[in-house]
Amino acid sequence: MTKIRIFLLISALLAGAAVAGAQGHRHGGIVISEVNAEQVLTASRLHDQVEFLSHPSVGGRSTATPGSQRIKWWLAASFRAQGLVPLGDSWFHPFRTVSGRVGHNVAGILPGSGSNRKYVIVMAHFDNLGTLDGTFYPGADANASGVAAMLAVSEMFARMKEVGKSYSKSLIFVGLDAKEQGLGGARALWDSIREDRLTDPSTGSPIGRDDISMVVNLDQLGSTDAPVHRGRPDYLIMLSDPSDGNRSTLVAANRGTGLDLGFDYYGSRDFTNLFYRSISDQRPFLEAGVPAVMFTSGITMNNNKPYDKCSTLDFDVLRSRVLVIFKYIAKLL
Repeated sequence: MTKIRIFLLISALLAGAAVAGAQGHRHGGIVISEVNAEQVLTASRLHDQVEFLSHPSVGGRSTATPGSQRIKWWLAASFRAQGLVPLGDSWFHPFRTVSGRVGHNVAGILPGSGSNRKYVIVMAHFDNLGTLDGTFYPGADANASGVAAMLAVSEMFARMKEVGKSYSKSLIFVGLDAKEQGLGGARALWDSIREDRLTDPSTGSPIGRDDISMVVNLDQLGSTDAPVHRGRPDYLIMLSDPSDGNRSTLVAANRGTGLDLGFDYYGSRDFTNLFYRSISDQRPFLEAGVPAVMFTSGITMNNNKPYDKCSTLDFDVLRSRVLVIFKYIAKLL
């Protein structure tokens, strides 16, 4: 590392500490504020993760392929490095897909400090179309962008815990497999909760339906090609039940970032219901009466195409979206 890079790095850290001192409080001599989490969130890191996930070497991440297996191990290693612990007795939760393949969800937990045993689930599907008839589908936006966002959020909360911040609720992070096969991973995750097969490693107790306060699904978050309003590429869409009060939570979380927020699918009730209640991974939870939201940047002409590549995404905007989502989830804890 050159002297100038070292100087810039030290300057940035000192500046961050000064801001944190103005906004946070101290724990054991360390200033605690959201700035601590923001320091681990960079556009370049998001870019590198999406580039890896959409690289030809992983073959498009179709379920039960060598590329998919590589990604599941990478997710588990990422969770472990962040300080998460396996959910249950393993990082990996196998299930059978509608086509007979064996898929694997990857799940880790960041335990909360409360005794009320409440959980927020943050999830993103890592599978994609793969390679079909010799054509490679990178799936950078769908859904490498959502996976990178999920990992960024988990790292940000792990950083907050590292500097002494406590949250009463526990955070469960899940990389879902087989979304492209009938929402296979999401259905398997819900089934494991419904059947009391998902256990909290801290207590050994099953995590039940009533223990889940919110499910947050991240699906396609990297594009700026389908803005809510013309001329505003810095936007974010959250689909949710309009009566649950979480829209005001997002508005509060967006203060200081100023993204252009949308709360339906471009004004269409039918398409809003389609993406929120039918074809996305939160569906099994909504059907069971579990509160759930979906964050997205919308469908574009690149999705499910061979040119859904890393180069088509805007990582500065993605970083802003991740920051707002992190602050939104923090308000739920």
